Amino acid sequence: MPASINVKTTARNQMVDITSLVQKEISQAGVLEGVCLVYVPHTTAGITINEGADPSVCSDIIDLLNKLVPPDAGYRHLEGNADSHIKASLTGSSVSVMIENGRLLLGIWQKIFFCEFDGPRNRRVYVKI
Repeated sequence: MPASINVKTTARNQMVDITSLVQKEISQAGVLEGVCLVYVPHTTAGITINEGADPSVCSDIIDLLNKLVPPDAGYRHLEGNADSHIKASLTGSSVSVMIENGRLLLGIWQKIFFCEFDGPRNRRVYVKI
């Protein structure tokens, strides 16, 4: 059974660093070597790995996604969140990260981000090791 992480977002478009929460699941599982799958079961949210040292990187990503996929572009989807579905498709619903010596094998600046595109909401992320 995968572990479940709850993520509470506070904005319609937001990137939340969940790296420490994923690492906590690995530490609790006691796994030293392997692969960690992080999966988002929502059609208006995604997951990505990117720089976590400078918060302006997340702001730049969200700003560009909003320019590429504006909220009110005459979409046929009637719920008013078609842009959220498209942004989620662009970011993807999962990432896989190697585990080495009980730690996520990420680059020095890399973090795992939950990407909210239809918030604020309470969301779930699954972690399978």
